[in-house]
Amino acid sequence: MAAVAERVFSGVQPTGNLHLGNYLGAIKRFVALQETHDCLYCVVDLHAITVWQDPEELKRHTREVTAAFIACGIDPKAHIVFNQSQVSGHAELAWIFNCVARMGWLSRMTQFKEKAGKDRENVSLGLFAYPSLMAADILLYRATHVPVGEDQKQHLELTRDIAQKFNVDFAASIAANGLGDAYFPLTEPLIAGPATRVMSLRDGSKKMSKSDPSDFSRINLTDDADAIAGKVRKAKTDPEPLPSEEAGLKARPEADNLVGIYAALVDGSRQSVLDQFGGGQFSTFKSALVDLAVAKLGPIGAEMKRLMDDPGAIDAILIDGADRARVIADRTIADVKDIVGMVRRG
Repeated sequence: MAAVAERVFSGVQPTGNLHLGNYLGAIKRFVALQETHDCLYCVVDLHAITVWQDPEELKRHTREVTAAFIACGIDPKAHIVFNQSQVSGHAELAWIFNCVARMGWLSRMTQFKEKAGKDRENVSLGLFAYPSLMAADILLYRATHVPVGEDQKQHLELTRDIAQKFNVDFAASIAANGLGDAYFPLTEPLIAGPATRVMSLRDGSKKMSKSDPSDFSRINLTDDADAIAGKVRKAKTDPEPLPSEEAGLKARPEADNLVGIYAALVDGSRQSVLDQFGGGQFSTFKSALVDLAVAKLGPIGAEMKRLMDDPGAIDAILIDGADRARVIADRTIADVKDIVGMVRRG
């Protein structure tokens, strides 16, 4: 892949049940970024195993995420689509970053606190060190930008801290190896769009999640038209008409969520949706949202199912992507080993 000024890296965990939140918050944006950036999109299976995964389910979910990437419009020939474990540089660089990052930094990660809960002594070391691996994922390709949701901003800030500390700690060696004043970029977040955080269809105060016991809380990317329509119609609302101004959504989380979903699906703003539907009954708006969601998401689910019927073809895409990613990764690992002072093959 030719070098370009800006490179995007992002990943999705293969933990099953990809839903509308994954699509609007991440994958839809991945597709758009193909037009402006050199992109690497990774199925992060090493991250998935920070909690126990059934081996056969992990394989299936890895292929499912890959199928979702392609069904949504990512071009695996123009860009790189691969699974993390096929490129050993992720684990190698993560270890070096484990030796750069500080325990205090990782201890402050709010996602670790939330996932570990009160049983911190019994969670895996991998779950604690997860953000260090995330930093390695990004910096292995010296990515300049990462599309992230609000809940991942803290991890990207840690990535920047690790990059900065590495550059400072090894400044003399970086210069001595002819690699400039700083080796790793301070990666910038890409946070945009009207629905970067999609909430549950049953509770507008909670994020849409595959772990919610109610399947009616989310729209899965594999749902057919009937399932999509039923879930939108049953989505929680309030008895008031839609407001005409966006400020009127602030105390109405379910209305705000549905308006945000509509806006994201049409690449518009919440206010543009309210200009069209404000003052009208929720039933009218929901009918329009049903038609829109079915039109946008139905074909994605159908294409995912078609792709999943040929796992060998999906595996071939991942192997090709990993081979191309490895070319970039191996150069970074060689440079980092020289910077750190490790003896290696020439």
